[in-house]
Amino acid sequence: MIPHNVLLLQATDEVTRPTFWRIGPIQKAIFYYLAALAIAVFLVSSYRRVQQYLAGGPDELSRLDELPGRVVDAAKAVLSNRPLFEGDLVAGAMHAMILWGFLTLLIATTILGIDMDLYRPLTGDSFFVGQFYLSYSFVVDAMGLLFVVGLGVAIYRRYGARTDRLLGRHTGLEDDLFLWTLFLLGVGGYLTEGIRILGQGFPSFETVSFVGWGLAIVLEGAGVTPQLAATVYPVIWWSHSLLALVFVAAIPQGKPFHMLASFANVVASDDDAGRRLPGIPSDLDATNATSIDDFTWKDRLDQDACTKCGRCSSACPANASGRDLDPRNVILDLKGYREARNAGAESVPIVADGGTSVIDSRTMESCMACMACMDACPVDVEHLKSFTRLNRQLVDEGEVDTNLQDTFQNVMQDGNTFGNPQRDRGAWTSELEFDVTDARETEVEYLWYVGDYPSFDERNKAVARSLATLFDHADVEYGILYDDEQYDGNDIRRAGEEFLFLQQASHHVETFEDCEFDKIVCTDPHSYNTFKNEYPEVDFGKFEDDPMMDTPVDGSWDGAPVFHWTQVVEDLVTSGALGLSGTELDDTVTYHDPCHLGRYNDEYEAPRDLIEATGCDLVEMPRNRDDSFCCGGGGGGLWLDFDDEPKPSEERLREALQDTAAGDAVEKFVVACPMCLTMYEDGRKTGGYEDDIEIVDVAELLVEAVEEQSDSVESLMQRPADG
Repeated sequence: MIPHNVLLLQATDEVTRPTFWRIGPIQKAIFYYLAALAIAVFLVSSYRRVQQYLAGGPDELSRLDELPGRVVDAAKAVLSNRPLFEGDLVAGAMHAMILWGFLTLLIATTILGIDMDLYRPLTGDSFFVGQFYLSYSFVVDAMGLLFVVGLGVAIYRRYGARTDRLLGRHTGLEDDLFLWTLFLLGVGGYLTEGIRILGQGFPSFETVSFVGWGLAIVLEGAGVTPQLAATVYPVIWWSHSLLALVFVAAIPQGKPFHMLASFANVVASDDDAGRRLPGIPSDLDATNATSIDDFTWKDRLDQDACTKCGRCSSACPANASGRDLDPRNVILDLKGYREARNAGAESVPIVADGGTSVIDSRTMESCMACMACMDACPVDVEHLKSFTRLNRQLVDEGEVDTNLQDTFQNVMQDGNTFGNPQRDRGAWTSELEFDVTDARETEVEYLWYVGDYPSFDERNKAVARSLATLFDHADVEYGILYDDEQYDGNDIRRAGEEFLFLQQASHHVETFEDCEFDKIVCTDPHSYNTFKNEYPEVDFGKFEDDPMMDTPVDGSWDGAPVFHWTQVVEDLVTSGALGLSGTELDDTVTYHDPCHLGRYNDEYEAPRDLIEATGCDLVEMPRNRDDSFCCGGGGGGLWLDFDDEPKPSEERLREALQDTAAGDAVEKFVVACPMCLTMYEDGRKTGGYEDDIEIVDVAELLVEAVEEQSDSVESLMQRPADG
């Protein structure tokens, strides 16, 4: 960045400043030569960066469609610093001051260069005088001060407060140099300005440069004479200028490049990243992560866009539980290996179970696919996309945890994760006092996808029966698929089993097309997400010639409206179909937002509205809505064993009883996901909370309220009339 106070020689009686004050013609020529050299290095090095992206594989998604709108949206996000303010007000304000100050100084330098090198040679005049100069000087001084203060806060957070998430094995000398270079550029600009003002005898109009004027007064008070200031000015000016030119040349070489890569990454981001995963090529020879060349250009851009801020690390529940996963480290390890390979380093496996590899398999197995890392990232790094690629490579090589492998086998052979006979899938309905319609035989409004756990797990069968009771009570036209319902495939896909996911998807799409229904309703947020966001994206036709695939569906599924059951029942409550008055229950409860319902699909209010409709006193968890802490069951975590200390479910229950406003007065921990119910029932036992809190599903709470309301009405009807 050429300093804003590279001065243009002007008459001293004008309201302006001499740009190259005390800088002779030879020095001026040297400066222009060095400036051209710095810009050339910047451009050539940036081009080489772009070449690295182009060397990556093609991305399955259209990343640059509607480019003008993308650029405008990215500019709004970056300039407002909105993502940075979320979750850390101090960091947001600090970065805003640095960004806005830096951009102001950059614009000021550009304006000065236009006047000096274009306008003046063409017109013989200058606009850098009078009111323009005074306004320019005031704005630059004010915004430059924000720049320096912001950097001061950053220095304190890193070296004084030593904020944990800013530290790690990927932080080091280049981070220190970046931060201190910016700080010295800001301070050096003011020092240059103060020395000039003092050396020129305090021109009266320069009071608009209030920081430089104040610094000149301080220097004069310290014994610096105008003569001494004029003598040392060229040394100060050259020190500042050389540092600025070195910084410009160094931008593409390391961390400073994130200033450009981050913006580009936001421009190319996918609004549905994580909730939908990219597919795999139909080419049988295609690989997932055998080498760094398998990663797409967007994966590589993600790596360069990472600012090492550590927000993903601090948000990650696996990291908080002591597992071997730090999302930042995975992204930066891949970047480091890519750069090492470009420099001629020896090739090693990208991901493997032990041995020498870039990423260890246990690291990938630790991921819960909760998307907390992506939600926390201010520059839209799509961690889950790269993580899934690594998991697919582990599946390709057969380096998968035995428990996970058993689950894959169960789905492959029996159609469900339990390995139970499919003929028993609808057995949970036998204890109901009414029949559940077979959607394969009767046209229904809602095709209800029950899911594995509500169908086979004893604790979750109670939830399925509760939901069926609510549907029956409200006269909803619904039906289920019985033994034609299989596992939806959401979590095995995130664990890397893409082919098995495709088989499950093709089975369900074929089954859906054979039924007559208007909408799909899901018990499980995981199936809700995959039916809504992933099934319609699959092009089954491209696998029709693959001997490993049995895809009876040709092309893509047209889709259908997909709902989580809380959204459907919320409408029933609003319409009065359940007859609730909102006073039936008086329990003190807290609610846990499931990742796939909340963070994945932005549904936060429907479950809360249902809880409040029962009359319960809902007390929010400190970490709620998009800040919710994962139960630990996603991404295959439900089927894996980890020595977490504490388990995510245990930590969440502790939070409910100790950190909510109601404290240990919380009686019920309410969930809206079968996996969450399973994980928290386990955490209640292992964490020693069995006598302290009850785990219930929203459906069970509603049924209790409906039964309470029915009992009240029956009691009222049986009461003898007065007189």
